Amino acid sequence: MASTAPHVGEIPALGIGMLGYAFMGKAHTNAFKTLDYIYSPPPAHPALVAIGGRDPQQVDAAARRYGYAKGVTDWRAIVEDPAVQVFDNCAPNKLHFEPTMAAIHAGKHVLCEKPLGMDASESRQMWQAALAAGVVHMCGFNYRFVPAIRLMRQIIQDGRLGRIYHFRARYLQDWLVDPAFRMTWRLDVDQAGAGAIGDLGTHIIDLARFLVGEPTTIGAVTTTFITERETSQGAKSPVTVDDAFVATVTFANGAIGALEATRFAHGRRNHNAIEINGEKGSLAFDMERLNELEAFLPEEESPKDAHGFRQILVTESYHPYVGVWWPAGHIIGYEHTFVHEIHHFLDAIVSGKSVKPDGADFEDGYRAAIVADAIQTSARSGQRVDIVY
Repeated sequence: MASTAPHVGEIPALGIGMLGYAFMGKAHTNAFKTLDYIYSPPPAHPALVAIGGRDPQQVDAAARRYGYAKGVTDWRAIVEDPAVQVFDNCAPNKLHFEPTMAAIHAGKHVLCEKPLGMDASESRQMWQAALAAGVVHMCGFNYRFVPAIRLMRQIIQDGRLGRIYHFRARYLQDWLVDPAFRMTWRLDVDQAGAGAIGDLGTHIIDLARFLVGEPTTIGAVTTTFITERETSQGAKSPVTVDDAFVATVTFANGAIGALEATRFAHGRRNHNAIEINGEKGSLAFDMERLNELEAFLPEEESPKDAHGFRQILVTESYHPYVGVWWPAGHIIGYEHTFVHEIHHFLDAIVSGKSVKPDGADFEDGYRAAIVADAIQTSARSGQRVDIVY
């Protein structure tokens, strides 16, 4: 059973142990610290107990800067700490499985960044272990907590698009375009599991499932544009993951779709763009314009207005998640999606419920991994692949 938490007044305190102090460690920590004063009251007070990482100097500096009581270089010290009730894994992909499994067996509630495991096999084991242990488990698909994405889901669930015909997603970045960019763990299959497929593709796979439903078949091509890069020591190292993929997908509800991700799109910094076309209208979203949703719903417009997309500024207090922030028109940012996600996670812990359906649990992480693995299988074989969970 999951470990219990002390209380601060009427609100429980949850001890947080985090593995990883870089990009995601910063984003998650900011959410834990922001939650405590933005939500009134918060579901729990996050107590920052320990943060872990490989480099002693950097982890100690992170502990001081972020406000953790201590920094450690062995993740086992976090898992074994009785003051930690929540294990938050923001480490590189290779370190998702073993530390998270140990935390589950120690009765900790677990939040693990995506991709959940290095492949579907690891992901399934993590899901099954969390179920058996009875801990609350969440996979870090933070884009589910973008207000505009949640509004898309509401519109679809309300039937306002009718039957879904198309789902189209492209996640484009450009940080690998420079051939002089040095080798990183994200380009090593033994540490990352996959390239653009795991890094970006799992996000749009999850959003496809979240918004449209389960995929049934997939056909894909992948490529690696630059096959060798220089290490920090000046040596040459092979790039062993995909740089980009394009896939076509069918869904159980009869919709068809296209998924694309690359880290070689000049000028695209974080272009996570989605379009959904249905029998009654269309919706479109671009992460680089996070506060906006484009909608074409001609049955809801007067005839003279029903000629194209209109922009909805998703900042009203009645829009999903926005009510805790600022007055209408005062936009929120990328970091706020993690605040919403962390709030949802801690509320599930305190309430003793699953993070589903709004949040992604480890089953969702596993299902995304199944589709990601199928993309690689299809690309290798040149054949369409059935999605079998």
